[in-house]
Amino acid sequence: MDYKIEHKAAFTLTGYGTSLEAAFAGGKTDFAAIAAQKASFWNGLIDDGRFHKLKKVAKNTLEWSVNEVYQGKPWNYFAVETASEIADATRLVEFPDSDYVVIEGTGDAATLFDMLAGQAFGQILPALTDYAYVGGPNGTYRAENADGSYSGAILIPVVAK
Repeated sequence: MDYKIEHKAAFTLTGYGTSLEAAFAGGKTDFAAIAAQKASFWNGLIDDGRFHKLKKVAKNTLEWSVNEVYQGKPWNYFAVETASEIADATRLVEFPDSDYVVIEGTGDAATLFDMLAGQAFGQILPALTDYAYVGGPNGTYRAENADGSYSGAILIPVVAK
């Protein structure tokens, strides 16, 4: 599995979010429930127009799926880098100036985010010996290619052990 460690300057994303608490009920992580809840949430954003509202003010074409624990609860956000403020956005998610594990990939719009997160948390992070993920937001971005596929990367802040 290819990955790299890159230093990234701090950046902020604006997003609409949903709590994923139900997917962690009973102390177990239900990855199928998480994927289903995210898909339902994102489809709702398209249906109610908030997806396009965010895309209109985005600085670039990157679409982000952001995961973080906020106020003790797991959250997922659809987010973009914005050129202007959106009054009804759920929150601004601040990524730290840090080293990041970066894993790139290509796939379809529906599965790229989960594919990269699965590789990161299932394979790469457990095998790292020199760096550790100690929390904070992690984000996956995607951009559509000319052939209709998507390319993107997951960014996970890490610290040296």
